[in-house]
Amino acid sequence: MSVLLSDVVSGSAVGLRGRMWRLTASELRAAAIEASAEILRLEAVRVAVVDELSMRPDDQVIASRGVGSWLAANTMLQIRDGKKIAALGAALRPFPAVAARFNVGDCSFDHAVLIVAFCESPPKGMPEEALPRCVDLLLAAASGVEATTTKVRSVIATLERIFESDEIPPAEDVDRNELRIASTLNGRVVVRGDFDALTGEMLLSALSNLTMPTPAPDGTPDSRSAAKRTADGFTELIRRYLDCAKTGTDGGQRPHVNVHINARDLAEHRDCAAAPSPDGGGVAVSDLDVGHMPWLGPLSVSQTRLLGCDCFLSTVLLDGHGAPLDARPGKRLVSAEQRVALIARDKGCAFPGCACVPAWTDAHHIRHWANGGPTVMNNLVLLCRSHHRLMHRKTGFVGKWEIRIGTDNKPWFIPPPSIDPGQHPRPANTTFKT
Repeated sequence: MSVLLSDVVSGSAVGLRGRMWRLTASELRAAAIEASAEILRLEAVRVAVVDELSMRPDDQVIASRGVGSWLAANTMLQIRDGKKIAALGAALRPFPAVAARFNVGDCSFDHAVLIVAFCESPPKGMPEEALPRCVDLLLAAASGVEATTTKVRSVIATLERIFESDEIPPAEDVDRNELRIASTLNGRVVVRGDFDALTGEMLLSALSNLTMPTPAPDGTPDSRSAAKRTADGFTELIRRYLDCAKTGTDGGQRPHVNVHINARDLAEHRDCAAAPSPDGGGVAVSDLDVGHMPWLGPLSVSQTRLLGCDCFLSTVLLDGHGAPLDARPGKRLVSAEQRVALIARDKGCAFPGCACVPAWTDAHHIRHWANGGPTVMNNLVLLCRSHHRLMHRKTGFVGKWEIRIGTDNKPWFIPPPSIDPGQHPRPANTTFKT
């Protein structure tokens, strides 16, 4: 290794990019490998030091309620990561063979965690004398550049089958399954879950096609992060299930998204919130332009109007005190026949340049039905959920694009002056047209 290359691995990263031009491609590869090995070495050093400190805590560690919390408080680590480091150090003590391999950098942190977890809770049918041989098999799977978490887990699964007992393996124990869904103070929802391997496989399989990167029509790569793509795919998965699955009934009807809103609020939108209360004391709370969801409460009228474009509408007549007087049978604003016709005309999202397929689109009212817009073909257009949301509520976007049905009875999009000063009408997307 050249002197310069040694400096790259052992020195600071400050200003490093400006010096690396002197390295060849082979030297860059060597530096990446050497830096990775150094990270493994330092990881083992940290685990050993933290474990020793946990056995000889001083006042600072005791005041921090444990060495893991102390480490997080004095570094950029999160508390859970500090506790994982402390836990691994303690878990390695009874298993010197695993500790030795980890200390020389031939076993990663995550793989060491898996192996010691197996050693601490081996299959009930495994005799004690079999443990050293099992550890050797696990370390072989966890060692070297070809080691993967899948290989380590596969060895663990095989050992659990060999020494199978009446106890269900953790990966197959459905009684451990948990899913927690909680609303936050700002109206969002936090989801945390822990599932058996089969349920996880079904979930990953269902999300696979919905979470793949989708380049733009011009070839621009998908800019969404993996987490954002997964969230978008999960949203689409739920939407398809509620739209198409045999869901049974919940409270007398098929479960779906239910939103309640005052008809005047939905029609007047911005004006209703500015209306004074009957006693002249300002805006009445009951007059604010919000919808209401049975599970999560308030929903902005912009989002309510978006949902109202393509929904199943039920009407309840209330008296001045909010008590029901009459209920009319529900009706779908966009009929199944109209949707078939829209798919035949628009071939998917009609927004120029969008490649979204028909199954992922909503029927958007060009003139909102709450404002008197009819549910007829010349007032409807298919838009994907992203462009539908943009047309309804994106800051700086609402009202800038216009949609008109041309003399050819097809939608045309008129861009804002900021995009096209001449505002030349653009035809609907033709990606799927033949």
